[in-house]
Amino acid sequence: MTITTTKRPAGLRDFYENPAVPVASGDARSLRQARLLAAALGPATARTATVLDIGCGDGTAAATAAPILAGHRVIGVDWSQDALKRAHARIPYVVRGELSDGGLPFADGAADAVLFSEVVEHLVDPDSALDELRRVLRPGGHLMLSTPNLAAWYNRGLLLAGVQPVFSEVSLRAIHGRPGKEVVGHLRLYTARALREFVAASGFEVVRLSGAPFHGVPRPLRALDRLACAVPSAASILLLHARKA
Repeated sequence: MTITTTKRPAGLRDFYENPAVPVASGDARSLRQARLLAAALGPATARTATVLDIGCGDGTAAATAAPILAGHRVIGVDWSQDALKRAHARIPYVVRGELSDGGLPFADGAADAVLFSEVVEHLVDPDSALDELRRVLRPGGHLMLSTPNLAAWYNRGLLLAGVQPVFSEVSLRAIHGRPGKEVVGHLRLYTARALREFVAASGFEVVRLSGAPFHGVPRPLRALDRLACAVPSAASILLLHARKA
């Protein structure tokens, strides 16, 4: 969740290096994403795949996915040394890398799949980021991207009421004008339609778009949030599966 695509100001880098900044988005999303990828890759008995978790943060998501991807090699990649130290306690393989400054430390076509979980909303230059992900994927390789949904069911109501949508942020110092308390550094947000078009324009073939619940939804509303996943365009989290064209 902390990969950058341009040389960021020191203040923003410091923000992402702060261990207090949340870097996990909930097990429900991680499990759904891992199951989609496991189905796409097939069993490791046929072939061991290399899966890069780009922007792995503290490794929580990769560790959650690892049992489902058993037999495949999952490598956590992040630019934050602090994040990598925490990730290494959860997953065996971690590599420091950035999407800028020369790109990721992998050869063209080195990866069978890329997990890009709750990263794209943090990026200044998402176009260059997807170019780099496409480079490291083999032909036909899988991209599993997840990001918060600007048009989540509750955000539609909040906007009608003149309230700032959940997931959107106007400051790195505090939350203003919307529910919630945690600042996580979101710079860009996508609707389902925008995400499909953006990924397709970057040279990928969109295979499937599905939804996942958000762990931060108040407990009385969680059942409704799970039901909303049946309509991805209204779900809290967008899960997109694409292949390198």
